[in-house]
Amino acid sequence: MKLLIDFFPILLFFGAYKLYDIYVATAVLMAATVLQMVLVYAVDRKLQLMHKVTLLLILVFGTLTLALQDDRFIMWKPTVLYGAMGLALALALWIWHKNFLQILLGSQLELPDGVWLRLNLAWIVYAFFMAALNGYVAAFYSQEAWVNFKLWGYVFPLAFIIGQGFYIARHLKTDQA
Repeated sequence: MKLLIDFFPILLFFGAYKLYDIYVATAVLMAATVLQMVLVYAVDRKLQLMHKVTLLLILVFGTLTLALQDDRFIMWKPTVLYGAMGLALALALWIWHKNFLQILLGSQLELPDGVWLRLNLAWIVYAFFMAALNGYVAAFYSQEAWVNFKLWGYVFPLAFIIGQGFYIARHLKTDQA
């Protein structure tokens, strides 16, 4: 169920784009993301910081896309989101000596400090990779190619999360597995 909640805004965006255009798809994405956050809040009774940032960026970049009739805003939103995430994780680690992943998930997972550090570094690399990849597709490919990339590009986060799960599983104590 959670997986469906996570992916339905992009599926609706893709469908609306194929049936109409980027502007209808953007409006659908904005509405679907608001609904998604309502559902997440109903289940978890809170929104994580990443949920709030994602919602804010979709609403801001979506509004700019619709108001200015300029698709570049919605196309560059993922680059801004991933870039900001990578930058926040990197600055927290190297400037403030804080591991945000450990702070956010440490109460749910008991892992050695070295594992937390490697996970944080992996997330930094992943976020900058995804920012660069989206930026490349947005800059050098057509709108339709970018929309297709948004749907089929979900293989990257899925592969990253599955790989991370295998890595974490090796380091969990048996009572957590």
